[in-house]
This record gives sequence, C-alpha cells and structure tokens, in this order.
Amino acid sequence: MLKCRAATRLLSEALERKLTLGERLNLGIHTIECQNCRNFGRQIKAMRSLSRAYAEGASVDSAEPDETGKHPEQDRRD
Repeated sequence: MLKCRAATRLLSEALERKLTLGERLNLGIHTIECQNCRNFGRQIKAMRSLSRAYAEGASVDSAEPDETGKHPEQDRRD
C-alpha cells in the first residue's frame, strides 16, 4: 500500500502532470482509506485555485468556492 508521503507527493504532482494508471490506482486506493490524504488533496486544490485567482487579480472573497466547490472564476475560464 502507498504511504502518506508518497500519496501527498502524487497529489501534488497530479496538479502539474497526468498521473500514470498505476499511480492513479494506488492513489485512489490510498485516499479511500486515508482521511488525512483526502483532506490534503482538497486543501492543495483550494490553494492552487486561490493562488491562480489572486494572480489573475481577483479578490480573495470572489475566489472562495461556492456550495458546489466551484470557484466563481472557473465559470469564466471554462
């Protein structure tokens, strides 16, 4: 089984590149079982979204996700 250190590395790398099938499977199995790594995955995605919104000149308030977890700025980018 994947250890948390490797899982968090893959969660970070997944933001920059497409993971291999084996990496995705191992990460999926690990995150099903590990609440801490699931939380880390959500947090790193939120930080990335906030950082991008800030870099694009959005205010911090407008960069917060709505109840669906989607950021207001995403609708304009999609």
